[in-house]
Formats: sequence, structure tokens, C-alpha cells
Amino acid sequence: MTISTPRLKSLPAWQKLKQHYKEISNVHMRELFTSQPDRFDDFSIAWQELLLDYSKNRITEETIQLLVELANECGLPEAIERMFTGEKINNTEGREVLHTALRSNINKPYNIVSGDDVMPEIRAELEKMKDFSDAVHSGRTTGYTGKPFTSVVNIGIGGSDLGPHMVVNALQYYQKDIDIYFVSNVDDADIAKTLKKLDPETTLFIISSKTFTTWETLTNAHTARKWFLQSGADSSALSKHFIAVSSNVPEATAFGVAEENIFEFWDWVGGRYSLWSAIGLSIALAVGYDKFSELLAGAHAMDKHFRTTPLEKNIPVILGLLGIWYDNFFGADSQAIIPYDQYLEYLPSYLQQADMESNGKRVTRNGEEVDYNTGLIVWGTTGTNGQHAYFQLLHQGTRLIPADFLAAVESLNDIGEHHRLLIANFLAQTEALIRGKTVDEARASLEESGLDNEAIEKILPHKVFPGNQPTNTIFYQKLTPFNLGALIAMYEHKIFAQGIIWDLNSFDQWGVELGKSLAKIIYDELDDNEPVTTHGQSTRGLINYFKQKSSMI
Repeated sequence: MTISTPRLKSLPAWQKLKQHYKEISNVHMRELFTSQPDRFDDFSIAWQELLLDYSKNRITEETIQLLVELANECGLPEAIERMFTGEKINNTEGREVLHTALRSNINKPYNIVSGDDVMPEIRAELEKMKDFSDAVHSGRTTGYTGKPFTSVVNIGIGGSDLGPHMVVNALQYYQKDIDIYFVSNVDDADIAKTLKKLDPETTLFIISSKTFTTWETLTNAHTARKWFLQSGADSSALSKHFIAVSSNVPEATAFGVAEENIFEFWDWVGGRYSLWSAIGLSIALAVGYDKFSELLAGAHAMDKHFRTTPLEKNIPVILGLLGIWYDNFFGADSQAIIPYDQYLEYLPSYLQQADMESNGKRVTRNGEEVDYNTGLIVWGTTGTNGQHAYFQLLHQGTRLIPADFLAAVESLNDIGEHHRLLIANFLAQTEALIRGKTVDEARASLEESGLDNEAIEKILPHKVFPGNQPTNTIFYQKLTPFNLGALIAMYEHKIFAQGIIWDLNSFDQWGVELGKSLAKIIYDELDDNEPVTTHGQSTRGLINYFKQKSSMI
């Protein structure tokens, strides 16, 4: 079924927002807080162990009302139901979008539009993951010499790497006595430096590839296979040390994976939404299946919030609408994700794929070229490191860059004054970004330092901070698997909400195909030393340069 909305810029709410932007665009948030004593209460949402404070945004009550009106005119509530009820909203690939089913209540049916209950097969795969994970942790499943596994290597790329890698790193506080490694890059340095750390007798490899044909993944997998066999193991030992997450059973078994060690996931699970599926096996092996279940439960709780909560109090929807506000009306190009939590250091990288692969599109669901911006550029690092790197740009640069700040109320590591100092920085930065420092305030500060008037006037422009930089503040009680699951699902649904308003299919990724197909052509051309005569002038010159230099090695 093709879902379409009217041309976005012609919608009544869009026109109202254009006028509203003209009225509010030059208003400073200092004024907004002064005129609205209860602004924090009015623009914050508490849910479970999570708090979203979005009061530090360039908005009024009218802004939110108009943005919600826009969401309704774009059919967001109906689109949410279509996703949860299993309509084929991935229209370019003719697929349902059912990652929410993967973390649904395991004991309840999940019936979709076609009439099928998808839970029996999900339940069976989760049970298989549990049995395997428990067997590895208990020592019932071992390597070919009988030694227990001490290392697991997940070989995948894109969604088969970024999601589980981020989660395993985030939950390392809960990690079992087993080391988890991730190999994704086809650059030989990635696999080479990982293999140097491993003992073949105690290493388990997970090959994560839905089709078992992904070029980068299979290249790394074959290198790992060769390394393993060169250690002295024979081919009969492969089935003890290599498992697969794939729908291509023949290719996986031909590689040497035992059929009972092939875990399935389905066409209706998009790669960047697959960590909830058997792609998350590395997570279960890292922290135990019980903790993996808690991760699913947190995401399921956020699913229910997203599906049932009115738009104006719906955390993912509010985040999505604020992104629309800054992207399409203020002309912001990017958004920073800044977790003040070292465990979440890979969250910005994960969200780069989740967001930009989903909504980095230039045509609508019906193939019409858009005439508005879509998909903010997502970037960021952990605080406080970012304060000593790119925060200069946030505070005194020329760009408007909305930012999400995330932090735990409660640290998992009770070590001295670290957490209090971290939170002091966390809160101070968001206040500084909105308040800034006026010319008068900067001059007064310099006068107090004892500088003479000439010195003050010389340095004064450098001490002024415009402020008025928007931020969202997200507190969670502590980084538990449940809260992490909720945070990830929150961003998934935010991205979906924005895709609906922009009239995009957020669940395909045709843009990654062109470069991959060209790479296969060039790969074959690099097989000899003969100059090539194809391609454009620049690419041809670069290929021939590489071949010439390579032939001299």
C-alpha cells in the first residue's frame, strides 16, 4: 500500500509555522524564560525513569501546538498504527516494518494486517538465542578442544555491527566473563589487529549477514576462517567455532556453519533496526540473556508510550517535531548528540546510521523530488571531551546547531567526585548555550578583572557569547539495560515521526547501492597491472596511479 500526504509546504499548519517563525525567530530564550516562570514544568515530560526537558528550545506553546497540528495533517497518528499493525509501509521493498514485534510481550500474539501472528517464530528464535547463550556461559558449549569460549567476534557491517557494538559497549558494566570484539571494516587492519588478540581454541565467531553475500562481511569471515584453520584445526572444527545470523542457510552451511547454529531474522527487520533480533546475539553473549530481555522490555515500554500517548506529551514525537522546526524553518544543517556518559560513547555513531540512512532521502514515498530539507546531519561525542573540542563552535560559531544532552542521575561507578563534576559540566553547558554572555556582562566581568578601558575594548568582542542555542536535556536514572532499550527506541520512533512528516520511506536505503556496484567493477580492474581506459577522467587516473604504485611493491 502506498501512503502519501499532500505536498508538505502547502499544508495549512506549514504556512502557519512559516508566519510563526517570522514572529519568534529573533526572540532570545532569556526572554522566554523570563516571561514564562513555569517554563520547565510546561516543557518537560517525565516517563518511567526518564526525563525530557525541552524548555531550552526556541519555542512557545503556540510553536508546539502548530507542530502537533502539522503532525496530524501529515497523518502521523495513523502512520504509527499502520506500522504497529504490520502494513507494508516500506513501500519500495513491499515489506512490513516489525522491529517493534521483536521486543513485544513474548507471551502475547502480535497479529499483523495479513492475519498472521508473527510471535511464534520470534519466540522460537529468542528461545534458541537463550539456549545458546546459556550454554556458552555455562561451559556446556565449548570449542573443539573442549575449552570454554573466552572471546566472541561479531563480523558484520552497518546495522549488523553498529547497533550491537553500541549496546555491548554501553552495557559493559554488566558484562559476563567473556570478551566481545566487533569487526566491520574491510580494511585489513580491522580484522588483523583483532585476530592478534585471540586464541583460536577459545574464540567463537558470529557471521552476521542476512543474505550471507555482503562483500565486506564475507571477506572478513573468510580471513577469520583461514586464520582458524591455519592454527592447526581441521575443517570439522569449523562448526564448533563459527555460527551465523542469516536467512541464507545453504551459503552459511557451505561456509562451515552447522545448520543448528544458524540464527534467522526476517525481511521485515531492517538492518539498522535489527539489534533486537538474533543480530543481538553478541549482546546476549556479552551480558547474558536475562539482561538482553531487559533491553527488549525497555524498548517495548517506549513502543507503548509512542503508540498510545497524545502527540503533545509523546517524547519521540516532541523530539521529532523539534528537529523539523530547526531543519525546515531555522535552516539548521546538523544536530549534535552529546552523551555525558562514557558508556554511551558509540551512541552518536549508531544514530548517524539510524537517522541519516533512514531520512537521508530526496524523494517522497511516491518518488516525487522534495522541495524542502530532510535529514539533519547527526554527529557528536561524549562530554566532557566535547567541551575541549567542538564546543567553541557551539558557543561562538555562526551556525545554529541543536543538541541533545544525555546523562544518568546515578553513576554505575561510585568513585569520588567524578559524577558530581560530570553533572555540573552537563548542566552548566546547556545553561551557557542558551544564556550566552551579553556585551554589558562581558564588559563588567573584564572591569572586575582590573583591565584598563583600552584593553577591555580590544578583548571585548571575543568575550561575547550570543547564546540562544537550543538543547534538549535527557536524564535517565542510571544506565540499565531497560533504560538503554527505551532510549534507543525513543530515537527510532523520533526518526520515524520525522520521516512521516517529510513523506519519506524511512526503511529503505537505496543510496548505498551505487557505490557498492561500482566497487565491484573496480575490484576486478585492480586484478592486473594493465592501465584502464574506462571511468571518468579522475577515477581513471586514480586507478592507474594505484596500479602503477602497487606494481612497484
